[in-house]
Amino acid sequence: MAQPQKLLIKHDDENFAAAGIRDQFVYRELGLTDATGGDYMAHVIRAGDGQPPIETHQHPEIKFQFVYVIQGEVTFWYEGRGEETLKAGSCHLLPPGIKHSVESWSDDLEMVEIASPADFSSEEVARD
Repeated sequence: MAQPQKLLIKHDDENFAAAGIRDQFVYRELGLTDATGGDYMAHVIRAGDGQPPIETHQHPEIKFQFVYVIQGEVTFWYEGRGEETLKAGSCHLLPPGIKHSVESWSDDLEMVEIASPADFSSEEVARD
């Protein structure tokens, strides 16, 4: 049985840390993991000191993965589609298990990612 969700209100905008999924980015956790009992996670991602690319990978446990670009731009490669550049105002919803990579991004990149479940792995895979 799913745990009940908790009310979450978050005001600060300065708590970015390098402790995230990728070394190339810094993350600001938005608190959804605790508020949803691990059903969802959300964070703001900014470009960090690391360089592209992020190799082709997939997330086997993910049931939902949504990204919205706030500023800057980022180029993804998607299995079955190829490269696509997302700019401020763009978004993507990745189907579960899709192979993808992050080819490049601007220094001012900022995007929001929401995923379910909160705890998931990232496995490098070959492009077909």
